[in-house]
Amino acid sequence: MGKRRFTGLEVTLMVLFALMSAVAITIIVLYFTNEPSPDVFVPQCPIIPQNERVDCFPDAGASMQLCEQRGCCWNPVNEANVPWCFFSTNRGYTVQSETRANDNEIKAHLRRMDSPSLFGGELQELSFHAERQSANRLRFKISDVSNERFQVPHEHVRSLTSDSSSPIRDILQITSEPFGLVVHRQGSTKALFNTTVGPLVFANQFLQLSAKLPSHNIYGLGEHVHKHYRHDTNWKTWPIFTRDAFPNGGEHNLYGHYPFFLCLEDESGKSFGVFLMNSNAMEVVLQPAPAVTFRTIGGVLDFYILFGDTPEQVVHEFQVLVGMPVIPPYWSLGFQLSRWDYGSLAEVKETVERNRAVDLPYDVQYTDIDYMENKRDFTYDKVKFKDLPNFADYLHKAGQKYILILDPAIARVEGNETASYASYDRGTAKDAWVTVSDGKTALLGEVWPGETVFPDYTKEGCIQWWADEYDAFYKEIKHDALWIDMNEVANFKQGSVDGCAKNSLNYPPYTPNILDKLMYSKTLCMDAQQSWGSHYDVHSLYGYSMVLATEIALKQVFDKKRTLMLTRSSFPGVGKYSGHWLGDNAANWNDIKWAIPGMLEFGLFGVPYIGADICGFFDNSTEELCSRWMQVGAFYPFSRNHNAQGYRPQDPAFYGKDSLVVKSSKHYLNIRYTLLPYLYTLFYKAHTAGETVMRPVMHEFYSDNTSWTVDRQFLWGKHLLITPVLDPGVDTVSAYIPDAVWYDYETMERLQVRRQHYDMHLPADKLGLHIRGGAILPTQKPNVTTTYSRRNPMGLIIALDDDQEAAGELFWDDGESRDTVENGNYIHYSFSAVPGKLTMQVNHTGYKDPNNATFDSITILGVPFRPFSVSVRGTNSDTTTVPEANMQYDIDKQVLTLQGLSLTLGETYVVEWKTVTNEILYQRTDCHPEEGANEANCTAKGCLWQPVHTNGVPWCFYPRDYGYIAPDNILYENTGISVNITQNEKYGSFSLPGSPNIANLRVEIRYLSSDMLQFKIWDPASDRYEVPVPLSAPTSPETDESKRLYSVTVTKEPFGIMVRRKSTGGIIWDSSMPGFTFSDMFIQISTRLSTEYVYGFGETEHPTYKHNFNYHTWGMFAKDQPPGYKKNCYGVHPFYMAVEDTADAHGVLLLNSNAMDVTFQPAPSLTYRTVGGILDFYMFLGPTPENVVQTYTSLIGRPVLPAYWSLGFQLCRYGYANNKEIEDLYVGMKKAGIPYDVQYADIDYMDRQLDFVLDPEFEGLPDLVTIMRAEGMRFIFILDPAISGNETDYYPAFDRGMEADVFIKWPKNLSNEIVWGKVWPDYPNVTVNDSMDWDYQVEHYRAYAAFPDFFRNTTASWWKQEIKEFYENTTKFDGIWIDMNEPASFVHGTVGGKCLGDQNLEYPPYMPKLDSKELGLNHKTLCMNSEQILSDGKRVRHYDVHSLYGWSHTKPTYDALLNVTGKRGIVVTRSTYPSSGKWAGHWLGDNSAQWDQLHKSIIGMMEFSLFGISYTGADICGFFNDAEYEMCLRWMHLGAFYPYSRNHNGKGNKRQDPVSWNSTFANASRDVLNIRYTLLPYLYTLMYEAHTKGSTVIRPLLHEFVKDNTTWSIDKQFLWGPALLITPALDPGVTHVRGYFPDARWYNYHTAKDIGVRGQYHEMDTPLDHINLHVRGGYILPWQKPENNTMYSRKNPLGLIVALSDTGTAQGSLFWDDGEGIDTVGSEKYLLTSFTAEPNKLSNKVDHNGLDPADLTLGVVKVWGAGIVTTTNATLTDEAGTVHHLTLEHNNQTQELIIDATSASIDVNQHFTIAW
Repeated sequence: MGKRRFTGLEVTLMVLFALMSAVAITIIVLYFTNEPSPDVFVPQCPIIPQNERVDCFPDAGASMQLCEQRGCCWNPVNEANVPWCFFSTNRGYTVQSETRANDNEIKAHLRRMDSPSLFGGELQELSFHAERQSANRLRFKISDVSNERFQVPHEHVRSLTSDSSSPIRDILQITSEPFGLVVHRQGSTKALFNTTVGPLVFANQFLQLSAKLPSHNIYGLGEHVHKHYRHDTNWKTWPIFTRDAFPNGGEHNLYGHYPFFLCLEDESGKSFGVFLMNSNAMEVVLQPAPAVTFRTIGGVLDFYILFGDTPEQVVHEFQVLVGMPVIPPYWSLGFQLSRWDYGSLAEVKETVERNRAVDLPYDVQYTDIDYMENKRDFTYDKVKFKDLPNFADYLHKAGQKYILILDPAIARVEGNETASYASYDRGTAKDAWVTVSDGKTALLGEVWPGETVFPDYTKEGCIQWWADEYDAFYKEIKHDALWIDMNEVANFKQGSVDGCAKNSLNYPPYTPNILDKLMYSKTLCMDAQQSWGSHYDVHSLYGYSMVLATEIALKQVFDKKRTLMLTRSSFPGVGKYSGHWLGDNAANWNDIKWAIPGMLEFGLFGVPYIGADICGFFDNSTEELCSRWMQVGAFYPFSRNHNAQGYRPQDPAFYGKDSLVVKSSKHYLNIRYTLLPYLYTLFYKAHTAGETVMRPVMHEFYSDNTSWTVDRQFLWGKHLLITPVLDPGVDTVSAYIPDAVWYDYETMERLQVRRQHYDMHLPADKLGLHIRGGAILPTQKPNVTTTYSRRNPMGLIIALDDDQEAAGELFWDDGESRDTVENGNYIHYSFSAVPGKLTMQVNHTGYKDPNNATFDSITILGVPFRPFSVSVRGTNSDTTTVPEANMQYDIDKQVLTLQGLSLTLGETYVVEWKTVTNEILYQRTDCHPEEGANEANCTAKGCLWQPVHTNGVPWCFYPRDYGYIAPDNILYENTGISVNITQNEKYGSFSLPGSPNIANLRVEIRYLSSDMLQFKIWDPASDRYEVPVPLSAPTSPETDESKRLYSVTVTKEPFGIMVRRKSTGGIIWDSSMPGFTFSDMFIQISTRLSTEYVYGFGETEHPTYKHNFNYHTWGMFAKDQPPGYKKNCYGVHPFYMAVEDTADAHGVLLLNSNAMDVTFQPAPSLTYRTVGGILDFYMFLGPTPENVVQTYTSLIGRPVLPAYWSLGFQLCRYGYANNKEIEDLYVGMKKAGIPYDVQYADIDYMDRQLDFVLDPEFEGLPDLVTIMRAEGMRFIFILDPAISGNETDYYPAFDRGMEADVFIKWPKNLSNEIVWGKVWPDYPNVTVNDSMDWDYQVEHYRAYAAFPDFFRNTTASWWKQEIKEFYENTTKFDGIWIDMNEPASFVHGTVGGKCLGDQNLEYPPYMPKLDSKELGLNHKTLCMNSEQILSDGKRVRHYDVHSLYGWSHTKPTYDALLNVTGKRGIVVTRSTYPSSGKWAGHWLGDNSAQWDQLHKSIIGMMEFSLFGISYTGADICGFFNDAEYEMCLRWMHLGAFYPYSRNHNGKGNKRQDPVSWNSTFANASRDVLNIRYTLLPYLYTLMYEAHTKGSTVIRPLLHEFVKDNTTWSIDKQFLWGPALLITPALDPGVTHVRGYFPDARWYNYHTAKDIGVRGQYHEMDTPLDHINLHVRGGYILPWQKPENNTMYSRKNPLGLIVALSDTGTAQGSLFWDDGEGIDTVGSEKYLLTSFTAEPNKLSNKVDHNGLDPADLTLGVVKVWGAGIVTTTNATLTDEAGTVHHLTLEHNNQTQELIIDATSASIDVNQHFTIAW
């Protein structure tokens, strides 16, 4: 019996059964083992945001089954465009090996990870090669290891051989599994191009790479119609493959191939470009991550990343790579006319003549293919265009040029001799054509002439054939330039006349989303062959190769003439030779709009000679559309009107000589021609520096995020803003005016708006045209052609900026010769204007203008005053004065015009105009600072009146000698200077009403010490009020002149004091300015300053730490006023510090407590105005900023040393309902493990807001406080000064106060009554309705309140008694918070509002610039005529001492706290004055839950560091309004580094404490507060140094790095002392922060690594749970392990962070005491040690040991920067000589050495040495 044969069906069934069995077994294995079979790919699907998914199924037909077959992840979503099928994390390639031949290169071998195929043909082995080609260019290429693949044969791109100076590792990191790369900027960790977002895919015909980007500001990619310049990143796919298609607004591919984009990172301007050098069909996907995906179907992945600090720098780098743009001939910048199918040469000439007849500026005439015979290249129609050989001469006679067109496709004419086509025959003989796949047979297609062949411009024979044909044709038909079209390459057949074979080139596995989704649609078959390769690879290079061949032809024909080329198809690099137009648009309002983004993009692509067909190619253009298009088209770099066959003519004259089109065209073309020297210079800058010509607004104003999307306006270069009308029926445009000075070009008037949208009126004949302040534009009188205009005189338009400055350039050559730049045949000017002077500096003179051109006119915009003379000085000539007749000045427009100058082009000149200069202008001192100044009341004061248009400059100002006069007998002694001065009555004796002038004054200057002096000016004839704040001035003056850092002189008329720093000679104070006034109620003095870097004056909210000198006035008068711009707040600090140009610093205090203001003027100068007292100045010479503060606090008193526990975190809320809420909060904080030392009670704990009376709702508070204190917590309660006077029951505080007569009253001559106010206390026995308005509540519910006069000794005793009884009888406490002590009152002046006595005190003759000043000085406080009594019994007016109320309140409170508790504690006060810091800390008041408050809190703390108050902070998360999650968490991170770290918010707002949000918030708060608590020993030591030396705790960077002037303006970072740099995130939504790192070694606190950045800004990641902290090398920071509060953390061993400097050294110190003892420093009950590190050794030296025992042992020592050589041994030698062996851990990567000394049990209060 034979073997049984199975049927086909049976075989099939058996195979299916076997497959099913395998699947079943796999499923069973998975079910029981939860592990996949090793042969089954299981995708690892990431949990990622939807916008980060990378599409794994870009082709059509995705389904779950097909997706999973590809090994991808399937997860449907409801969001449109989000891919449902996306890549897993376990696919791509892995790095098998990596080599680094040098610092600039990385090579790697990649192997594909096992995974299913997408489209087949995946390559298993790849090579990766990255090289840092320059500091700003990174290239990386991924290609096949084994086989050569097609690469673009670019004629310009080369690898740079110069050393990039920085290693590649500084900008590129590679991940190994899967392979990915992260590109970042040098010195920054922010990822710019991060490919780990998706896997690398590399198949034979499908290559894909995705990258996450840092921002959505993506520009470029082409060629397409992008309706906006900035890309939409919402899942947009843009195909790139050259194509003859209509630019009709679709998202399809067009003529050019540009896989290049620019990404603007943020407001810093930092940008980068990404270029994929690949010519295959591709698509680029933009998604909202933001991320980009490149998919191409051939070649290699050859990427260039280009870095720039600005967008312009990126464009420069791209053009360095692909080739700098050509300078077009000058004539090609003129206007041009063209159309397809004029019909005959006669019609062409008719068009020319009618446009000449209307005097239209017009340089170039074209003919399209209709001039050809049968549309064949190199022929002309000898019937309709029979005179064409003479046409160029016809145009040339009128100064015009002729351009004609050639297409690549050549008619195939086979047959007899009469029908032959010689160009075709010669090309065939040269084997010049593209072939079919056999490489021999010419591919046939069809274009305009019929059946055609296609030149292969990549063949040498074809190139020579093309040049020869063109040469021969030129000899027949003269013309001036060449236009090449249809070179995508276009074919009217699909592929060829025979179709295309079905193979993988014509039908690849994946076809990008190109138009028609067919590779050979309207072009050649992809398997066609060219010399460079298959058409599949080189299709998009066809136009590029044609450009290269045409450049050779043009050189052959025109030789040394520059000529012009225009190409429709392009590739990066064509701009080196050619211009481009945007193709076959249409006459509609969309296309006029979309042309602007298109042209801006070609500026990015390196093709600045760009334009669109004006008035539209297809369709008939309406007169309105054509008029508007001619207006804007006059400012296209390539300005051509061109339309199509079959449509009405649209040349301007066709519409009629009186038409709107003609009028608009002539007007704006004349402006264009006027500005051609500027435009030509821009092309020179493009050619030499890679700058853009037509420029996006964003490129100049990138710091303004509104500019990022402006694409209906554009710039010429930096300086000319064009705002067209782009919609029908519109005469008003919402134009964006960037932040600069702008002048209307046509009216020359200055625009009054900036950095805002502006409704610009643009009637039918107008376009918006504005010159940027700071510009100097070269001009030339226009004519109808450039041939004639170049014979006309030239000129300059100078548009002055805010600083009265401007700059510009001019490039000039013959306009048509090749290589004039390279050969030096040109003139180059630099123009610069400063106030009153223009310098026309010729830098190069290699060309002599044959027309003897001259600069005839200069127009200067923004000249504030009519000049009284103008002079011109040449290098080889005497100075000449411009005649009055040649000068015109428009006073209203502030425009100066100079004419008839005849300044020879090519020579240097200086033009000067004498006027009232800004220097003099800015020296003016305001003679009428009050409102209502006019000429009459100005001159009545004896002052000068002169209106000006410079913002801020006073119109009423003092004569130069207005003031006082010093006699000759000034007494100079070695202790100081004395002089009596007298008022200069030359200008009359005007005085303010009620404030008579004081004619005779006494001046005394005292040399208090080598670095401190005092100058005091007062009325010797009266007993005027002087500030009763005791100062610690040196007891004996510095009499040795050689030791003094300063010299002082007195100027006589006007009187002034001049202080000079001897070491530099710089004058730092000069009060010999006019306007010194000393009257009874108005004192004013001004001084010139040596610098604008001035800091201080308070208390008010300043937007920057450095003051703005542009006429800003700041009032000072203590007030219950929440922080706000220009609002005087709680305290008064008339102190400033200045940093001079030499980096020396000085400070100045005006000891005056009356209401005052200070004005900063640009001179720079400063004016003080005060309404009483005397002038008592103290100056501190530094010379460092820290020296200034130290000397200042030696005078006013060193800052208090707070209790250790007060450095812990603190919680407070106004609005706790009862003590149970506080208890719950305490329990929640403990449960969350958040460090926390202090709990507060606001006025809620008081019964009816009465001081010292406990509310029944808080009856459990004393017991709760006892429990909390037993667990290491502390309690602080609030006290306000106002005491209720309406109690029906016995109220000890008031009753005993009455007995002691402690309350402020009226002067006895007016009344013996208390001056009653109203504050928080309520009447007894009333029910408060909180829904009533505020005024109603104050009137009906608030009790009369009396204000203690804390100047009196009896008041201090009474206050202490009340506090003591509260402590002993109600509740224990550890600190006191005093508030409302400005003093604040809810009524103005007194109850009833009628202040007794002199009303001038309430409304003084001069009211300083205070908040609500129109309501008087008593607004929200007491009457100014209230009387207070100083401790010596002297009676004073509240008018004089109002701002001292909080100061007077503070010391009695501090004394009472110490006396009652027996411990140091802490007092926190709201109102402060110089020396308040001796007794208290301060918080920045009732801020708001707003993002800007984070930044402003840093400024506020740095200012209070200057003021001598170290213990400062702001209410974390804000007091008013509800806090938002992100803001509050960022604020918690910032607030963790406030010296006074308290989270506090207001009544009625939601909770914002750390446990009120969620666990994520709580954990992040815990983590950052743990860092704070870790570093408390360091912070406490800083507080000790502040207390003993006057050093700052919160320290501006400039205090440590004053030689680095970058630090002088930094106020978004700060230091703890000298060593800890805090860089918080201060803005919403940020994930990166930019910080400055001065020149030092800096270690990342979180990683212990040296960041390797110094002397520069650095971008850092800042996720929401992170704050950037850096430790300065060279310093040692003591630390302790954190605990829930300081009671426990203080018990832990002491650790040290030893951050080594570059030399391996470091130093630091530790102050330690019991943390709460009274005056432990004075009683010497403390430990002070010094730590010193040197290479491999750390020593401890005990400087003072007043603690026995210290109860502090040494723990873990962390040495940062310990090197990469592994440390193997560490020992500690104690003071007895015993050697202890220590455990250690050395991380070679981070270079952190951790030495654990805990086991040695070494007390810190002994000498020891650690060696390793």
